Amino acid sequence: MSNIYIQEPPTSGKVLLVTSVGDIEVELWSKEAPRACRNFVQLCMEGYYDGTIFHRVVKGFIAQGGDPTGTGDGGESIYDAPFKDEFHSRLRFVRRGLVAMASGGADDNGSQFFFTLGSCPDLQNKHTIFGKVVGETLYNMLRLEEGLVDSEDRPLHPHRIVSTQVLVNPFDDIIPRKVPKDSAPEQQPAPTLSTSVATRNYKLLSFGDEAEEEEEELMAVVSKDSKSCSKSSHDLTDDASLSSVPAVSEFKLPVEPEGAADHVEKRQEAPAASSDERNYFEEERQKASAQRIGEIRKEFRELRRQMRAEEQAKLQPDKQPSEIDKKEEGDEPNQLMRAYRQEQRAYTEKKQQMLPKGSQREQKTLEALARFQAKMAERLSVEDEADQGGDSPNDDKSDRWLSHQLRFAEQGPVLARDANVVDAEEAYGLDDPRNAMNERRRKRPHHEHSGSRHHKRHR
Repeated sequence: MSNIYIQEPPTSGKVLLVTSVGDIEVELWSKEAPRACRNFVQLCMEGYYDGTIFHRVVKGFIAQGGDPTGTGDGGESIYDAPFKDEFHSRLRFVRRGLVAMASGGADDNGSQFFFTLGSCPDLQNKHTIFGKVVGETLYNMLRLEEGLVDSEDRPLHPHRIVSTQVLVNPFDDIIPRKVPKDSAPEQQPAPTLSTSVATRNYKLLSFGDEAEEEEEELMAVVSKDSKSCSKSSHDLTDDASLSSVPAVSEFKLPVEPEGAADHVEKRQEAPAASSDERNYFEEERQKASAQRIGEIRKEFRELRRQMRAEEQAKLQPDKQPSEIDKKEEGDEPNQLMRAYRQEQRAYTEKKQQMLPKGSQREQKTLEALARFQAKMAERLSVEDEADQGGDSPNDDKSDRWLSHQLRFAEQGPVLARDANVVDAEEAYGLDDPRNAMNERRRKRPHHEHSGSRHHKRHR
């Protein structure tokens, strides 16, 4: 990955996208793709992307957004027309976290863009790369591919861009446009209802005083009756057309037959017997469980006692061999196996006598080394082994090896060999014995052969 980052040019410009998955920081290549970067920065400054969703997500490929309609068919650039593609040789779709323009064809860029979720070599020289996701916000961007999508790669619960913020503006001459908002028709306020209680003004009437007195008497009677109890129209009026039969008849509980109470009591006593039976079996299970626990504890105590006995046996080096070992030794029919058992027992006793690691064991090792050095010095002080009746050199228990010296036979200097000088001792015969000349030479007398050679030499 390091070679990929080194090949990418430096960035100049930074934008922060606040999304539903967290903050996403995008650094821009404003020198390599100036048109796309200017379009993206100005749309972010105008709040064009606020509230838009990522309407297309292909896992492991891209996450596309930037369409205010959310359908994938909308979105306009700041140039009021689609602008051309901008390709660069050092910007390639070789990794995740790149930001590129989404278009329907060549030179058809608007407001939509997408993040790469992996390597996309098929998109090379087809879409304009103008930025990259940096820092730990890359992991927030990767969360865009989480969730379910339908057959058309539309997420069922799409993530959205909450707001945008330009942190580093590479274009100082950008002036945000005033985006016209749809003017909604003015809604007239609903008329407010008065909460004041209406009052009657009897002074406007010629007989106002009499009407006011009658109204006060009627209200006094009504308020007095309402305090005591409520009355129906039968109590207040004498209307013969009103029915005297109540609308709802009075409800009476049915009379239980004789013996119903005894039947209920029997049904209530039946579960009591079953509960006693359940308690009996529960007690049996508890007893069996307690007995099993006691057996396990007893077995555990026995194992612990055996382990302690074995540890104490290891700490006693002078312990005599057990009867079982003696029996095994006597039962061995083979002499070789008995010797093996004895040797094994001897090594076991030595191991038991060995002290544990520590200062005492180190002191014992140093003492053994001192004894060996003294034995070596004593043996070397003896000059004549034959006078002392030395041991036979073939004796395995002899200590003559302590004074033995290793000597090699002296050899003369080995000179460098000359390849041009033929050594008769080491030379191989290269003559063919079946050659006719060699056959005649072998048939000649030895003195003739030597004379002819001598004659040729002096000739």
